[in-house]
Amino acid sequence: MTMTQPFRRYVIFAEMRTGSNLLEATLNAIKRVTCFGEAFNPYMMGWPDKDELCGITRAEREEDPHRLLRAIFERPNHLPGFRYFHDHDPRVFDAIIEDRSCAKIILTRNPVDSYVSTELARATNQWKLNETETPIPAAIRFDGAEFRKVTGEIEEFQLRVMNRLQVTGQAAFWLGYEDLRDAGVMTGLLHWLGRTDLERVEPASDQVPQNPRELSEKVENFDEMQAELARLDPFMLRRIPNFEPRKGPAVPSFMGAEAGKGLIFMPIKGGPSTAIAGWLRAMGDVVGDFNQNSLRQWKRQHVGHRSFTVLRHPLPRAWTAFETLLGTRKAELREMMRQIYRVALPADEELPTLAQDRKVELFLAFLDFLRRNLNGQTSLPSYPGWASQSEILTGFSRFGAPDMVLREADLSRDLAWLADSAGIKQPANLPDPEPIPAFLNEQELRSAAKKAYLRDYVAFGFAGQS
Repeated sequence: MTMTQPFRRYVIFAEMRTGSNLLEATLNAIKRVTCFGEAFNPYMMGWPDKDELCGITRAEREEDPHRLLRAIFERPNHLPGFRYFHDHDPRVFDAIIEDRSCAKIILTRNPVDSYVSTELARATNQWKLNETETPIPAAIRFDGAEFRKVTGEIEEFQLRVMNRLQVTGQAAFWLGYEDLRDAGVMTGLLHWLGRTDLERVEPASDQVPQNPRELSEKVENFDEMQAELARLDPFMLRRIPNFEPRKGPAVPSFMGAEAGKGLIFMPIKGGPSTAIAGWLRAMGDVVGDFNQNSLRQWKRQHVGHRSFTVLRHPLPRAWTAFETLLGTRKAELREMMRQIYRVALPADEELPTLAQDRKVELFLAFLDFLRRNLNGQTSLPSYPGWASQSEILTGFSRFGAPDMVLREADLSRDLAWLADSAGIKQPANLPDPEPIPAFLNEQELRSAAKKAYLRDYVAFGFAGQS
């Protein structure tokens, strides 16, 4: 069994007006513990009006931020750290998060209180207050758009920190704004950091709350703010859960066309790939079977190229997946559908003569299977032919997002524009799209498809059958 080594350094993940100055003051009052402020704030070196930190200038930090990171962290018999916000130098984030000897302290505060406090500090230029100073009275106007932007950026960063800690198997010490004046919590924090020699840690007393007034007294348009906050979804109740396994970029399936400045087609399985491939070949040579290196070389050789993918409505795409299931050579997959997943397919020899009504009944059961499969409720993987197009596009983006995301229903219009943007003067005619079976317009099928592919319906604006 491997024993965990004591922490040798720390980072405080925080944001403006969360109490990080008070936490820093508490830590700096302890011997052999130092917090070097906002060491990677692009606009200052640790603290305002400083251009040097630990012997490193701002210019040197700009050239190599890891040089400052080493200067802060490499301190024998000392516990050094700093505060890191969502908009600080991103180049050191990986080094911090992957360093298991670096303790992660996460400090949070009610985002409305943080926002109002920040705006008051900006309005008064009073960022810290000690007990001998007098707060400057002020009130701010709440800007809903700005609040949503700021809190969205912070939430995204916090989720990123949490995910990276989970992936690397690390735990953080979580603090709330109200914890910072609790001697018991501060003592627990230092014990967690390894300073068990400290019997009691008193919070810093040289800073006092700046605006201990009712929120309604600090915000001029308080009623407007309440109405705006009521529109938000702080508990993410409207969030669509996503348990679908991640997809890779699928580069070997990409097609490179030599026409014009070059086109890269990034096919989504189950879509109109055959028609698009025919359209590309009608205009010249097409190459494929790329790997990531060969695709990068192709792109370098085709300056001005365009990449694109084509979405298909989820319902006919699911029907394509179902027909593929009926015709695939993988008899064991059909057997699993019969035995495990409540899709009562007849024996394989009966499939070619399956009546249309019975086929539609089975397709409805298949859509229910897809709903469970895409929610991670089955042991089968989400095969590319039925995986959500949202996740496939996310997989593409792990190598490079397409320039254009087209829709099958609009190809006759959009491919002409795509060709023109790639310098193709006389594009080929696109084959007529495959007719969509009329029975797919049945309400029950449309409802089942939306349940299975809700992410795609929301992300791409699909509605009904079109």
